[in-house]
Amino acid sequence: MSNTTTIKLSPIIAGCMRWGNWGADFSTTEFEYMINACVEEGITTFDHADIYGDYTTEERFGRVLLNTPTLRQQIQIVSKAGIQLMSENRPHHQIKSYNTSANHLIKSVEQSLQNFRTDYLDVFLIHRPNPLINSHEVAKAITKLKEQGKILSFGVSNFLPHHINALIPFIPIEFNQLEFSIVNLKQLYNGSLDNCIQHQITPMGWAPLGGGILTDDTHPRFRSIELVIKKLSEKHACGFNEILLAFILKHPANVLPVVGTTKLQRYLKAKKALSITLSDEDWFSLLEASNGQEVD
Repeated sequence: MSNTTTIKLSPIIAGCMRWGNWGADFSTTEFEYMINACVEEGITTFDHADIYGDYTTEERFGRVLLNTPTLRQQIQIVSKAGIQLMSENRPHHQIKSYNTSANHLIKSVEQSLQNFRTDYLDVFLIHRPNPLINSHEVAKAITKLKEQGKILSFGVSNFLPHHINALIPFIPIEFNQLEFSIVNLKQLYNGSLDNCIQHQITPMGWAPLGGGILTDDTHPRFRSIELVIKKLSEKHACGFNEILLAFILKHPANVLPVVGTTKLQRYLKAKKALSITLSDEDWFSLLEASNGQEVD
């Protein structure tokens, strides 16, 4: 069962994991500033998960929507569920685990809607593949949530092709959020991006800047990657991070980068990557630098 989504997301997605108390600990005023500033720049999609900020970041983001209800129609909200963390905010969790039962997925979405002060999520993702996943249960929950208008589209996160292939006969999958960067190339080789193309699934790429590779001179490929990026940034008259994003944007699966930053300026720089077209040889020079050897 393949699906082409009708939900249009911004080509750069704002990752909100560190906006709350897992990072910058924004005040409501700071949340409001960042949301509005992103929207003004055409970055209208915001990526969340129920667990972010120990189950608090969604609600803090939602305070802005409560204060400015008209903002909701200008943005798209992505959120994820399925991971159960041990937290003071979830005292009944006795161990970190996964839960993809119909009851849990439905309750998670309903809690997220309450947190965001909204009637719907634009995109709802299962956060991790669960070894105990029951495809019938997932289909039951997602079908009900869609029929109720509580979610507009459905996807997964960190799912490998065999996870997708086991679930997609029961429910359309429109998105798969995967880690993909210059230093995390496994999606090129494990079939995940090919699987997205096959099933018309839109991939999102988290940690697209390589987790700060350009500030980590202890990384075994730091020097080789830095040298190539320096050359390409001069060629394309742009910054280093724009080259990192252009690398993943070139893939024909049409990856949407989820840029997780708390600095507006970094979002503005990320936008510039959209206008950079790497040649095939540019791209392979980066691949070679990351792998430490030329292709076979």
